[in-house]
Amino acid sequence: MVAIVNLVTIETNAQIDSPMTKQYWIGGFYIDLSRNQITQNQQTQTLAPKALAVLTCLAENQGQVVSQDDLLAQVWPDTIVSPNTLQRSIAQLRRALGDDGKGQAYIKTHAKRGYSLECDVRWHDHTDPSGPNTLDSHGLDDSSSEKANQPQTSRSAYKPMVVAAAILLLGVLGAKFLAPEPSSTITFDTLRSLTATDDKEFDASYSPDGQYIVFHRYLGKLCINKVWAKHIETQQEIQLTKDWGAYGSHDFSPDGQQLVFFATEACDEPVTQTDCFDLVSLDFTEALQNPQQPNVLLQCKKYKTVKPQWIGDDNIALLQRQTKRWRLINYSISNNTSTDLYNPTDGTLIDYAYSAQKDLLAVNRIHSDGQQYIEMLKPDGSLLSSHLIKQPPEIAKFRRIRPNFDPLNDQLIFSTGRQLFTLSYDGQIDKINLPFTDQMIQPVFHPEGNRLLMIKGAYDSDIVLMPLDTLTDDASNQMAATETYTPFERSILGEDYAMFQPDGELIAFWSKRSGEQQLWVSNGQTPRQLTHFPTDTYIRGIDWAKDGQSLLVNANGVLTQVHLDGKQQDFPMPHSVVQLFQWDSENKQALLLVRIRGIIQFVEYDLIQSTFRVITDESIQWALKTADGRLIYKDQLDQFWQPGPAEPQPITALNNQGDRAATFVIRNNTIYAINSNHQLWSYDLDSETFTVLGAVREDVDYLTDVNQTQLLITKQVAAKKEVVELTVSQ
Repeated sequence: MVAIVNLVTIETNAQIDSPMTKQYWIGGFYIDLSRNQITQNQQTQTLAPKALAVLTCLAENQGQVVSQDDLLAQVWPDTIVSPNTLQRSIAQLRRALGDDGKGQAYIKTHAKRGYSLECDVRWHDHTDPSGPNTLDSHGLDDSSSEKANQPQTSRSAYKPMVVAAAILLLGVLGAKFLAPEPSSTITFDTLRSLTATDDKEFDASYSPDGQYIVFHRYLGKLCINKVWAKHIETQQEIQLTKDWGAYGSHDFSPDGQQLVFFATEACDEPVTQTDCFDLVSLDFTEALQNPQQPNVLLQCKKYKTVKPQWIGDDNIALLQRQTKRWRLINYSISNNTSTDLYNPTDGTLIDYAYSAQKDLLAVNRIHSDGQQYIEMLKPDGSLLSSHLIKQPPEIAKFRRIRPNFDPLNDQLIFSTGRQLFTLSYDGQIDKINLPFTDQMIQPVFHPEGNRLLMIKGAYDSDIVLMPLDTLTDDASNQMAATETYTPFERSILGEDYAMFQPDGELIAFWSKRSGEQQLWVSNGQTPRQLTHFPTDTYIRGIDWAKDGQSLLVNANGVLTQVHLDGKQQDFPMPHSVVQLFQWDSENKQALLLVRIRGIIQFVEYDLIQSTFRVITDESIQWALKTADGRLIYKDQLDQFWQPGPAEPQPITALNNQGDRAATFVIRNNTIYAINSNHQLWSYDLDSETFTVLGAVREDVDYLTDVNQTQLLITKQVAAKKEVVELTVSQ
């Protein structure tokens, strides 16, 4: 405050002649900082506070060149912004002042030096809202006659009041200009479909010139896909990849000539290693003429690597996982080498984004305190800032945030499903009001920032109650047995995780029929909703208590016991629950995957003592205990394991019987599951007997429960996803 006060000059006429006053004149324009307005001839315009702050800085140095760095430092202190942000503010000011930028009568550009204000400035402390109406055509204050009729006050009486007012005024304005500007509010006025097929489309983005969208179209329920382009104006669709493959998300080279993505393994291929995929490129220009076969840039040898982002003509950023921690690496195409770009020693990275317009990296990272931070980096990996993400009540505490850049504003954007938010560089989240209620994900802006792509569509699955004696030996014959696949519960949205009530007639499951994933129970005639979790809830695991009177549910990363009478009890823990596998209600223990300081661990959790025991550091897919307490789990290679005398032992009889997307069920000491050949099988752990019980149809996703006479399975009805475009309101 001392430095600010030193700027104040008390004139003998008791007027504050300071550049920090709330009103001043530039030529014929009256600037009112208190209202963020510029007025000329009683025509008023409202401008962004930061744009007026730029104008004020130039006015303080009227006729002098102010460098871009100085303007950025004064208007955006302690905030990372690009020169483009300053240029947009200059453009706004020129439009408001009627300056076309060519004649530059008001704001002059000095190449490689900065900007200057070339018009006369008159500072004034007059705060009467009628102030601009007293201006003549030259912008002068025609109020001398009114002042002449006012009572005279001694100068000495004014001074203390003026000093106090000046200090107070400067404190307020200093806080106004030094505080970070709130994230820009975005509104949308139109929504249109860009793809309209029965297939699933994902990972859509614009080409750098904004003429095409590129997306991935999947074949049925399989994980194989082709990469497609669509011309936005002509609506012509063009197949880019020659053959079906398993391709990950893509990114364009800066010149728009190349696409880069990972070529993963197809779902029906044997799993031989843990998610190790090759980095490939595709000539976009050639593929627009004829489908192309991707070229391998980088062969994967050991580590899972995802999300390529071109950060220069020769450099591609990649997320890579070593052990259980993620790091950001830089791959040089010409040298065929990779180096660490950002590899912090604590926590782990969740996601990142790169903006070519701003030449910035935004990294979402979990620190050692278990909380999410947004960190801004230069393309060379230099850390510019790190801020805790301040999540509002609308977002679940443990929700992972995956933002993309907004090219026009210094902020990012992300979706939680049915809600869209902006995220500032200092961790502030603001909700965007949307004109729709559908679930939409993966927001990606057009290069011009006036529209964005999203993926719209919900997964539709049914719960099927199927008698064991209706199974046949051939899955193809099941196509005729439609009556055996009559849904137990059906809606136009998803139902899943169905489980038989112990010694009862109810079946518990989650359903999205009410708009959100909620816990339901049904006797086959009257379904009943048990929970009312908030918007964009995600459920990852449910299990019955042994007495059948309550359930444990993992909703939004938190364990909640839900009783049939509607009563609920949360089990607070400092870590996010990734997956609930099994609940031992008698011993008050649960088998879980939890995220500890960003690292996923397989643990056994004591719900009473709020303590846990790490079982294994390996990545696992599913785990359950048998009736006699033996632990069975399946790893990322679909290998089944059970306890041994010194270390876990593989169940070799079940090799190639897993399905990388499937669960398994244990009743007593017998394992049940469905393999990739659509066969339901059982394995008795006591007698070590493997039996194929029969075949199911190809539209069955997986088995969720079994009793002596019946199966509960999840059957896919539709998984349609489409690319839509939202237009930003002007």
